Amino acid sequence: RNLIAVIGDEDTVTGLLLAGVGHIDSKQKSNFLVVDGKTPIAKVEETFNEFLRRRDVAIILINQHVADEIRQAIDDHDQAFPTILEIPSKDHPYDPSKDSVLKRVQRLFDGS
Repeated sequence: RNLIAVIGDEDTVTGLLLAGVGHIDSKQKSNFLVVDGKTPIAKVEETFNEFLRRRDVAIILINQHVADEIRQAIDDHDQAFPTILEIPSKDHPYDPSKDSVLKRVQRLFDGS
């Protein structure tokens, strides 16, 4: 597991691609998806599930506002890898109360 996958708006994905995150394998599968107002939610969820199945993906970065659209799929993921990290975008601030990782941590502390 050596890749970071990205699902997000154009600015976020472009910035991360410029930072060197982008990868296209021998089957022409990329490790990123640009989401805009025309992207079907089914496509976002399909790509997310594909990244979950890939053995080369260690981390999935997803804009929090995009994660909200597929919240159930994100909350259902309970494996250590790939790790899902919700990140802000320039138009949508980060809300820690929605973050799936922080919710799990909170449940751990509430249970002790």
